[in-house]
Amino acid sequence: MRTVPNSLHDEAATRLREQIFAGSLPPGSFLDEAALCERLAISRTPLREALKVLVAEGLLRHEPRRGCFVAEVTEQDLDEIFPVIALLEGRAAHEATCRAGAADVAALQVLHLRLQLCADEGRITDYYGVNHAIHEAFITLADNRWLAQVIGDLRKILRLARLQQLHAPGRLQQSLAEHLAVFEALKRRDSDAAEAAMRTHLLHQREALRDVARHHHSRLNP
Repeated sequence: MRTVPNSLHDEAATRLREQIFAGSLPPGSFLDEAALCERLAISRTPLREALKVLVAEGLLRHEPRRGCFVAEVTEQDLDEIFPVIALLEGRAAHEATCRAGAADVAALQVLHLRLQLCADEGRITDYYGVNHAIHEAFITLADNRWLAQVIGDLRKILRLARLQQLHAPGRLQQSLAEHLAVFEALKRRDSDAAEAAMRTHLLHQREALRDVARHHHSRLNP
């Protein structure tokens, strides 16, 4: 029987997750349990329950006799994750296309117009926000809790990597074109085309990230 109220460790897990995503707990950093208990104003037991949750999500790694560290996402991790998430989000686009009604299409139209405006004005931070809303809209429309759960888990790992693929030259307009291709397929009710376009979109994200990494490396090592 659980003795720790769910709300305590759930809240602690949420706050730690936010700090990891914000970068205040950077990849590789050690989590000092005593300091965290003080900062979060909780006891050791709910904190340890929260840490177990984040370890299970892949955001932390636990080392015996040493404790917990914020996970570090490697290039190999990205090479392995992107093909999987491309398959999953492609399937979500397929199912969303099968289920979308006129009101759903209208709502997506508004989001895509907003996305185009952000791209045209070069507002990368705002573009990321609308881009995320569009991906979430497709997942919600798919109405498949298993897809949503696995995609959500993988997206947490990708957030941990603090990816900046839109900074690759030309990527902003390319990303916009890919999103519009998915949306056009959905409007045609062509679920196979929507699936293929979404998969292409995710795989191109990985390629853009490689371009950013190469550019960063060349600046550090001229």
